Amino acid sequence: MVVASPLASVIVFVVSLLIGALGIWAGARVIVGRADYDHAIVTALIGAIVWAIVGFFVGWIPLVGPLIALLAYIAVINWRYPGDWTAAAMIGLVAWVTVLIVLYVLAALGVTGFDAVGVPGV
Repeated sequence: MVVASPLASVIVFVVSLLIGALGIWAGARVIVGRADYDHAIVTALIGAIVWAIVGFFVGWIPLVGPLIALLAYIAVINWRYPGDWTAAAMIGLVAWVTVLIVLYVLAALGVTGFDAVGVPGV
C-alpha cells in the first residue's frame, strides 16, 4: 500500500490547480478576451470549492445533482468574468477541452495522472 505524504498531496493539488487554471485562462482569453492567469487561478480555486460543496450536498441525486454542481461552477465563472451565462458556459467548455488535451499529453508522457483541480469532470 502506498501512503502519500502531506507534501506530495499539496504538490499534486497545486499542479492540478495550475492546470485547471490554464484551461480557464484559455477559455477566458478566447471567449471574452481576458488573459489574466492570476485571475484564472483564483477562479479555478473558487470553482473547485463550490463544485465540491454543491456536489457534497446534491451530487448524490441522479442526473440533477451533477447538473446543479455544474451550474454552480458556471455561476462562479459568470461572477468572475464579464459576459453572460452563455459566455461563462463557453469559458467552462473551452477550459474543459483545454485541460483534457493537456492532461492527455502529460499522461501519455507518463508525467501525471488524468485529473485536475478547478475544472469539473476532469
